[in-house]
Amino acid sequence: MRIVIAPDKFKGSLSAPDVCRHLEKGLQAGSGGNLDVIRIPVADGGEGTLDAAVGSGFTRRTVTVAGPTGEPVDADFAVRNHEAVIEMATASGLALLPQVMAGGRPDPETAATATSRGTGQLIRAALDEGCRRIVLGVGGSANTDGGAGLLQGLGARFLDRQGNELPSGGAALANLHSIDFTDFEPRLVDTRFVLASDVDNPLLGAQGAAAVFGPQKGATQQDVDMLDAALARFVEVLAREIGFRAVKAAEAPGAGAAGGVGFAAIAVLAATRRPGIDVVLGFTGLAERLAGADLVITGEGSLDEQSLLGKTPIGVARAAAAQGVPVIAVCGRTTLAPGQAAAAGFEDVYALTALESNVDRCIAEAGVLLEQLGTRISGWLAAEKPTGTAHTKEDLRV
Repeated sequence: MRIVIAPDKFKGSLSAPDVCRHLEKGLQAGSGGNLDVIRIPVADGGEGTLDAAVGSGFTRRTVTVAGPTGEPVDADFAVRNHEAVIEMATASGLALLPQVMAGGRPDPETAATATSRGTGQLIRAALDEGCRRIVLGVGGSANTDGGAGLLQGLGARFLDRQGNELPSGGAALANLHSIDFTDFEPRLVDTRFVLASDVDNPLLGAQGAAAVFGPQKGATQQDVDMLDAALARFVEVLAREIGFRAVKAAEAPGAGAAGGVGFAAIAVLAATRRPGIDVVLGFTGLAERLAGADLVITGEGSLDEQSLLGKTPIGVARAAAAQGVPVIAVCGRTTLAPGQAAAAGFEDVYALTALESNVDRCIAEAGVLLEQLGTRISGWLAAEKPTGTAHTKEDLRV
């Protein structure tokens, strides 16, 4: 019997590859090692996208780039032939801020000064590897700089009225007078970009990058107003340099993603925005690898109403349904009613909280609990159900 395990991470507990590993261990223990298990860690374009790429045959690369505060950090990206996958959070992520790493919250100062420069430097490193198709997975960013830092990392110079280069961060854009593209990376002309993002916010206004996401990065209301005005100035100056497409890009769905990095990607890099889960399922080859499968197991840490908006388990369920393969989901916890789960395409949903009611223990012992669940599922498969038949909630109940 062939089982495909295609989960997202259990955030704060296990990476997607770890979820796969523990589930397979339990499945094989229950079956005596007689199952053909295919592990395909997946993600929705944000955190975990890099792991999904490496799990699908990409090779991990590590380079030193500027972190969100300008301090050097070691950041990874992944390469396969002429394609690269970049997870922005590895270079410019909120989790890299010193106060967040110390267990605190981001503060207003970093909200105004954090930069996406390291993401641009990652793109340059991918170009050095010969890549000419780059997937840019955005999410979890620390910056609200409109992607100005990304462009700086690629050679652009942001200048004030006196011709001095601006400091990093969104706040500095209020003093932007011109952008010098003289030394801008020439290899970008022959490079195609995919912006992997489910965020459909524009760059500016009440639904823009500063207003919606700024407070999550430490911005006060005063900071939000200041950053939004600074980003508007960025659009105005960039439009003088590259034309009206900059104005159009600021209004495009996804321009507000990752503190406005979506804007720079769309306006300057001519990136095509696609739902993150579609991008990841594409480069993992999930559809092709479902051939001959008897069951798919997917999941994520919290399976809830937000999941129904297109998160990883829903994307996997749709891909499996297209080939008539039944799907069950595992998760740390779930708030979905049985009817919601069934409508989403799941035969059943299994939460670790059903095995261990103490949430802290579920988080700390998620691997062990997943192995227990895998053992029960494989035991049922071996003893009760022939290959290729439907899997019902009653059959799989644990």
